[in-house]
Amino acid sequence: MKEKDNAINKSIDRRSEPRSIVDEYSSVEFSVSGIAFTFQFKIWETSLSGMSIMVKEDSAILDDLKVGDILDMKYYPAKLSGDPIILKTEIKHITKDVIERIKGHFLIGLSVLEK
Repeated sequence: MKEKDNAINKSIDRRSEPRSIVDEYSSVEFSVSGIAFTFQFKIWETSLSGMSIMVKEDSAILDDLKVGDILDMKYYPAKLSGDPIILKTEIKHITKDVIERIKGHFLIGLSVLEK
């Protein structure tokens, strides 16, 4: 059983670099055309090349997001004393995650294009 679990974990996690808990930003807020309100998501994980958010599979925003989309996103700092900042951000991937603890969600990969 342990060998099967290891094989599944290796096939799921194909990232080119390690991930870590967010320390610079805690959440991101954005809207897309066609939807009248703004969405805010907690940042799930980060790496040197980007970060990801977790979105429920029945969220209305999934119908309007595509890999390659570039959006102005408002990032909220992890430290309460900091101000939010708006950054151009590209959607890098939209992945249905099969990790048991987050079933029913998609991971949306984000890459900040300018700082």
